[in-house]
Amino acid sequence: MKLSRRDLLKAGAFAGAATALPLQRMVSGIDAFSRRMPASKLPTPYSVPFARPKSATPVMSTANKDYFRIDMRATQLEILPGYKTVTYAYNGQVPGPVIRVNQGREAIVRHTNMLPKVHDRLAYEPWTSVHLHGSASLPQYDGYASDITRPGESKDYRYPNFQPARTLWYHDHGVHHTAQNAYQGLVAMYIMSDPLEQALNLPSGEYDVPLHIGDAMFERDGNLLFTLDDASGMWGDVFLVNGRPWPNMQVKRRKYRFRVLNNCISRSLDYRLSNNAPFHVIATDGGLTSEPLEVTHIRHAGAERYEVVIDFSNYTVGTKLQLLNTSPQNNRDYPNMDRIMQFEVTGESFTTLDNNLPPVLNPSSPVMALQESQAVATRAFRFRRIGGAWTINGTTWADVVSSNYQFTLADPLKDSVEIWSLENPSGGWFHPVHIHLVDFQILDRNGAPPQPWERGPKDVVYVGEGEIVRVIMKFEGRGRYMMHCHNLVHEDHDMMGQFNVVDPAQAGDDPMGTLAKPIAQMGPLVP
Repeated sequence: MKLSRRDLLKAGAFAGAATALPLQRMVSGIDAFSRRMPASKLPTPYSVPFARPKSATPVMSTANKDYFRIDMRATQLEILPGYKTVTYAYNGQVPGPVIRVNQGREAIVRHTNMLPKVHDRLAYEPWTSVHLHGSASLPQYDGYASDITRPGESKDYRYPNFQPARTLWYHDHGVHHTAQNAYQGLVAMYIMSDPLEQALNLPSGEYDVPLHIGDAMFERDGNLLFTLDDASGMWGDVFLVNGRPWPNMQVKRRKYRFRVLNNCISRSLDYRLSNNAPFHVIATDGGLTSEPLEVTHIRHAGAERYEVVIDFSNYTVGTKLQLLNTSPQNNRDYPNMDRIMQFEVTGESFTTLDNNLPPVLNPSSPVMALQESQAVATRAFRFRRIGGAWTINGTTWADVVSSNYQFTLADPLKDSVEIWSLENPSGGWFHPVHIHLVDFQILDRNGAPPQPWERGPKDVVYVGEGEIVRVIMKFEGRGRYMMHCHNLVHEDHDMMGQFNVVDPAQAGDDPMGTLAKPIAQMGPLVP
């Protein structure tokens, strides 16, 4: 495999491992398909039982804080029946443990990298950086890509939890290796509740269900197979829901709330029920919508979260409904990738408490109340591949690194409102664009209204082929934050930039200002 001049420069021009793209990472995946698990050895869809991710337990709590400890380790798990797969796991599970918090209580999470010093197959150093996706964290706790934690190091992240109730997720964000680390299992949900949400009596407890939807490909020995398609993406041939291939979930005859996360590395989804029955979106990335939004399908990009309510009360016992996928343009598809999971209606008894779908949810969201007339600036950002490089306005993360992390794409003022135009002139790929720190409202898509399911506060937007999507946001906070494509292969190949929220009265915190330490130097995790 020939390496471009740019690849060679990236591999050696910048000082420090977190700025260099290892040659081993660039050539991984050559002839990989010859090692692919035959389709005949994969499980039959809906033959594996559904599983829910376990929840994290605080190691300590005070009057207003909760403390958690999360270790990252190489862990063997059974994903395909009869095979053992080496994963990178948070606290020994994939997906990792759900961290549940209440609005107004700060969470301190100690993330410790106990991964091998070198990946045994891909031959890279698995440094990490944990991003709590959806949180308005301070810059130094936001999972800045170059703020890495090496194997044998640890870092305490502080999360303010002042935002409205929402489904967040934490995942790896380490520069140049985000795709591999997340693919191998470093993904998990983080669920925040608040009094408004709790008063709505929405489905809760066992009827409030996280759904991580990912895709993977396996080698003949059961281990994960990671390939790069011309650095344009990584597409698997098995759907995994909460780490189970095409599972069957038994449901009772009542309403369920599903928190649906697309944690695929590159794949987008367009899913519906097999009988085309409608269901309701009640929340988007940034929390509750103003009212339930009735839809029959959702186009869902990587990193987006949609909370949906499905009512199984009108189905007879024994009914089987499938969650099916109509693959959007520019994915790589394989047999059975039109199926995701199955719901099987049972006759078990159930509680009628918290079985509500109220007509009004959150009609006073500040983000959704923003008006174009409030905007003090309009900016355009073009996401393009130029000469093999994935760029934003012609720049990459290499430009940020070479500027000693000072180069920015925008410098909005604190508390100002701006409109950003996100442009994808290509017909060959789509870009899920994630803007850190803020929630935004989608104004329009190629001049047309946003899709029915995305009419709520967002932090990721699907920018499809040939699309221009305009979003409006208010910049609360200060300091430097990232914006990037959430096709993690594009991200790892530097389709990242940063903006600086400027407060004339006070400088923002440095995103590289609180670095990881060797485990032996970490003090006790106490108040």
